[in-house]
Amino acid sequence: MKTFKFDWFVLPFIGVVAVLLLWQISCATWAKDLPTPMKTWEVSKPYVMEPFAKRGEMDQGILRFTWYSLILVAKGYALALIIGTPIGFFLGLSKAFTKTFDPIIQVLRPVSPLAWLPLGLVLFLSAGKNASELGALFTIAICSMWPTVMNTAVGVRAIPQDYLNVAKVLKLSRTKTLFKVLIPATLPYMFTGFRLSLGIAWLVIVAAEMLTGRPGVGGFLWQEYNALIYEHIILCIITIGVVGFILDRLMSLVESKFKAG
Repeated sequence: MKTFKFDWFVLPFIGVVAVLLLWQISCATWAKDLPTPMKTWEVSKPYVMEPFAKRGEMDQGILRFTWYSLILVAKGYALALIIGTPIGFFLGLSKAFTKTFDPIIQVLRPVSPLAWLPLGLVLFLSAGKNASELGALFTIAICSMWPTVMNTAVGVRAIPQDYLNVAKVLKLSRTKTLFKVLIPATLPYMFTGFRLSLGIAWLVIVAAEMLTGRPGVGGFLWQEYNALIYEHIILCIITIGVVGFILDRLMSLVESKFKAG
């Protein structure tokens, strides 16, 4: 029990203190314009102590901004899984499909969200006021689905041939083979892709909000950057990191539940 507490509380506390100390030293030496931890807290305090306050469209509590971002991420991430998972299965099961589409996937996979977003805005230009949201959803989905696609394909290819032979002997239909053999065997690989895709989706939302000016953590960060309010920029960076960590932990918990089941 003592070891558990030391590993999970004392060591992270030491790490946080070390970072704060390095931050303070940087402010006092080579980064004079960087606000100190105390000044950052003082300027950001209203956004933290009143996390759901709404004083204006781009003047809201940090958790309200986070909530806006999470809603958009959830929609884009769901699209990424819905589209990416079947593509991964097709890549893993069909050599013809792989030869046809894998080169295209490899070309599209490294493209930055900063490049995809303008295309998304053009695609949904006719949507009027909803163009920015649809463009952001398009960007989140297409940028975050690739880890799911690739890991699912690897998982399908890693299924032992004996599993498929048993399915043939039992004369299982394609649907039963999918749900009784393919998905359970591929699930560990799929969850690895899901976790990576979730992390990318959360990263992309920042760029999407910055370029579209939507209210959210990214939009607030961009506004404060233009206003040269560095304390709020640091607040947004910390918020983005903490939320990303929590999302990853939650996905890990869901994965462990599925494995246990």
